[in-house]
Amino acid sequence: MSDLILAGLFSLALATLLVAVTILRRLSRTLDAGLDQVLRAELRGAREETAQQARNLREEVAAAQTQANALLVTTVSTLGADQKELLGGLTASIRLEQAKERDMLEQKFRQIQEGNEKKLDEMRQTVDEKLHNTLEKRLGESFKLVSDRLEAVQRGLGEMQSLANGVGDLKRVLTNVKERGTWGEYQLGAILDDILTPDQFAKNVRLREGGEQVEFAVKLPGKGQSGDAPVWMPIDAKFPKEDYERLLDAADRSDGEQVKAASKALGVAILKSAKDIHDKYVAPPATTDFGIMFLPTEGLYAEVLRQPGLHDELQRKYRVLVAGPTTLSAILSSLRVGFQTLAIEQRAHEVWLVLGAVKTEFGKFGAVLDKVKKQLNTASNTLEETSARSRAMERRLRVVEQLPAGQSQTILSLSEPGAETDAAGAGDEENNHEPDTGPLQHSGGDQT
Repeated sequence: MSDLILAGLFSLALATLLVAVTILRRLSRTLDAGLDQVLRAELRGAREETAQQARNLREEVAAAQTQANALLVTTVSTLGADQKELLGGLTASIRLEQAKERDMLEQKFRQIQEGNEKKLDEMRQTVDEKLHNTLEKRLGESFKLVSDRLEAVQRGLGEMQSLANGVGDLKRVLTNVKERGTWGEYQLGAILDDILTPDQFAKNVRLREGGEQVEFAVKLPGKGQSGDAPVWMPIDAKFPKEDYERLLDAADRSDGEQVKAASKALGVAILKSAKDIHDKYVAPPATTDFGIMFLPTEGLYAEVLRQPGLHDELQRKYRVLVAGPTTLSAILSSLRVGFQTLAIEQRAHEVWLVLGAVKTEFGKFGAVLDKVKKQLNTASNTLEETSARSRAMERRLRVVEQLPAGQSQTILSLSEPGAETDAAGAGDEENNHEPDTGPLQHSGGDQT
């Protein structure tokens, strides 16, 4: 548009210059004949002609501008429609490819996630089953052992009650001191055998150097818990039968004086026996700081407890605990429960060690999962980079002409997809029809 306007203005200036030159020539020729009038007439005519040319020029320029505007609008509209259609097609194809790739990646990640979750569930189930079975087995064995021991205690208590009922018959048989001592030791040994295990007590134990042997001693765990240097709890059986029978006879006759005298004599005999136990068998730290005096009958034990202050004096002065059959059974049962509790605590420590090891393995398992996660992220990034490179190569190869399949296989030295499969199948059929001539021929055919 600017070029047309400049051309029009240049033409107008040139025409004005020509008119001016013509007027000057005419003025020079007609100076004598009315110079003023001619000049005015020429100038008027020149102005009119110039004005007319300017109007014509403006009309042409306006017409040309209108045509150029219309052409420009038409061209811009056509280009806009073409670009819009092209962009729409590109956008649709890009979205379609992105959706396909996204679906493919989501499917692969979903498969990987499902596989990992399945493996984790299997591993978790295996660990839970092993841990549950181990704990159930250990606890079941411990509780079974405790239950068996409690049943044994109940059976022992029942037998002790039956034995206490028959003490009245047995006392008529026992006549001398040796038989009474043997019977008391036998009853004490029977109670220990029924309640404790053989490795929890011992017979005829020498507690100190040069000392006498105690009839029975319970083995308690020492400080080191090694079993080489246990702490012994001495138990000695005593049976002052004559004093006890005199007391019973006096009670049957209702003789108060004789009852008091027999009761006092029985107390003196019990104190003497307690002093012997203390002097002979109580020797800390090899033993406990107390001993147990076993009285074979419940009646004798009840009579000792009935005397005021005797039981306290035995414990305070001589550190001796008096026990009848039932009381001794309860004491030994308590000790056995303590032994079992100690064993259970040791087993519980082992269980805690197993749990600690499982916890450590769980920590290592979490670290392995983190490594797997990092590797999966790396593989995902590699797949994305490969996909981007494949798309870039496809864009570059769009301008390359595609060759026929046969020509491309010939150039790249590739065989047809089904040729190798058919050849392998034919070879297998030939091998199947060959006669069996020995291992050498089969091995040679396999190598071929």
